[in-house]
Amino acid sequence: MKVYVTRQIPESGLKMLRDRGLSVTMSEKDGVLSKTELVNALKEDAYDAILCLLTDTIDEEVLAAAPQVKIIANYAVGTNNLDVKAVTARGIQIANTPDVLTETVAEHTFALILAMTSRIGEADRFTRAGKFVGWAPMLFLGTDLAGKTLGVLGAGRIGSRVAYHAHNGFDMDVIYYDVHQNELFEKDYHATYFETVDDVLKHADVVTIHVPLLDSTKHLINTRRLGMMKESGYLVNTSRGPVVDEVALVDALRAKIIRGAALDVFENEPALTAGLAELENVVLTPHIASATEETRTKMAEMAALNIIAALEGKIPPNLVKT
Repeated sequence: MKVYVTRQIPESGLKMLRDRGLSVTMSEKDGVLSKTELVNALKEDAYDAILCLLTDTIDEEVLAAAPQVKIIANYAVGTNNLDVKAVTARGIQIANTPDVLTETVAEHTFALILAMTSRIGEADRFTRAGKFVGWAPMLFLGTDLAGKTLGVLGAGRIGSRVAYHAHNGFDMDVIYYDVHQNELFEKDYHATYFETVDDVLKHADVVTIHVPLLDSTKHLINTRRLGMMKESGYLVNTSRGPVVDEVALVDALRAKIIRGAALDVFENEPALTAGLAELENVVLTPHIASATEETRTKMAEMAALNIIAALEGKIPPNLVKT
């Protein structure tokens, strides 16, 4: 049986596939395949499985180019790159790589929080430019985290781990909003539940976003809600880019409606909204919140196990229920 891999991933996952006698073809392009490129690649052979990334759009046109595919293994937690209805209509299984990202993304989120509140990016650029001439009492004054309030939007796995680090490591108070009140979250982190996003934004010193991208969460953070935040407040997003209206964010940062922001994901990724890169009070990373050797390797192995199980007539360990 044959597997098509849309982009280079850690070798351990590919080796697992080959060791089970599967033929593996990996895209030779060093970058994201366009839909036309993906369709043409799938037409070159009769593939039984596709191992794709969140950057690959899998829709009816792509599926038509691979009529005998039995499973699509997404090298990601989310599945918003897939036309789930079209996939399931063809009887194709969908699998993902859940849980493995949780700790890594939470750590990166907190790295961003520290970077923006301590003004590390600004200070690094200042020092590299040769502008540092000696210690000064007012140079790059940041914000302490101890005693401040972290507002968590989305109290799932990643949001919970960020709250853990905030409460246990930095003595922060935790407040949160989620579509469901979470008593365990409240108990573990002495957290307070707020019934609306607006209430969290009004009371938090740092707001961290951990919600899925849905119609209801697109532009969850917009001009109106940025205006509700404290002037001294910070915003960090490691969820999905379109959750934040970046034009509104640029305006808010320029006008100092909020003090700073940190983004690992972008609304029109990989493009940045005009003006974002020029702002000093924003920290930007290129969608690398899960980018550790340990996590990316584990993701490759999980995707491989999902494919192996499906092609051997078993239930994939991380089958997505549709």
